[in-house]
Amino acid sequence: MKLGFVRHGQTQWNLEGRLQGSSNIPLNDTGRAQAREAVAVLAAGVEGAGAWDAIVSSPLDRARETAQIIADGLGIELGPSYPLLAERDYGQAEGVVEAEALERWPGKIGGGIESLESVVARGRAAIEQIMADYPGKNVAVICHGTIIRYTLSDIAGWQLDAIRNGSVALLGQDAQGALELELVNDRVPSAPDASPSR
Repeated sequence: MKLGFVRHGQTQWNLEGRLQGSSNIPLNDTGRAQAREAVAVLAAGVEGAGAWDAIVSSPLDRARETAQIIADGLGIELGPSYPLLAERDYGQAEGVVEAEALERWPGKIGGGIESLESVVARGRAAIEQIMADYPGKNVAVICHGTIIRYTLSDIAGWQLDAIRNGSVALLGQDAQGALELELVNDRVPSAPDASPSR
């Protein structure tokens, strides 16, 4: 079993450095190209024809469109969306340039911004639900940078770098069935320098 996490392609708000959260912003042309590029990384991440059994996503348009492009590229039908995979809700900070948001809400706390603990809890619950829905299957999961970064950091036990638009992170299972990080931002993660998670 593998889960392949892909951050949706770029949007105009990504380009402008604005916090998107639950705002429904569409992909731009760069984002669509990034989605097509992710197909090759996913194909290389699991060997064999038809190696990806399913593709699921966040319900937000930018994730669904990315997922559809990838599904088409892999030759598989687009599967369901999972509300638990939605991006962190940035409350009053949505649409605000990140530097300004950090001045107004230091540490991205307050202003109705969802806590990272809530984001990680949702991410973990989504993984459990997907694994229950697709037991033993390889599933590509298309969602968002913050939920990918902090959920996978929690699983890995160390803080991941920012997750780029269109990048791929792979989770597999070790011999005991525990989840382990195999690939992040399209590369094998080096041993952590012990930066703690969160």
